[in-house]
Amino acid sequence: MSDKLESPLTVRGFQNFISDRYFETDSARGSAKTFLWFIEEVGELATALNGKDAVNQAEEFADVFAWLCTLANIHEVDMEEALRKKYFEGGGPVGTK
Repeated sequence: MSDKLESPLTVRGFQNFISDRYFETDSARGSAKTFLWFIEEVGELATALNGKDAVNQAEEFADVFAWLCTLANIHEVDMEEALRKKYFEGGGPVGTK
């Protein structure tokens, strides 16, 4: 395991970093309990967004993304591939107004 990430940072590179560092613990915890940790981080982000501390907001965005990658790792979902397929192939989804 290395604390160094590839440069430039990619979604896959970050997801691999999270897997290398935390997968054993995360997979033992399981999907349901990991999802609760993810939701807790989403709540912390919601609280941060209600404030004016931009540094804390950025940290909470990073935590939410890290826990999302953790869930993806447990379910063997390659986030970069999923993002590419969902948002860049076939014109991507149509947003709502």
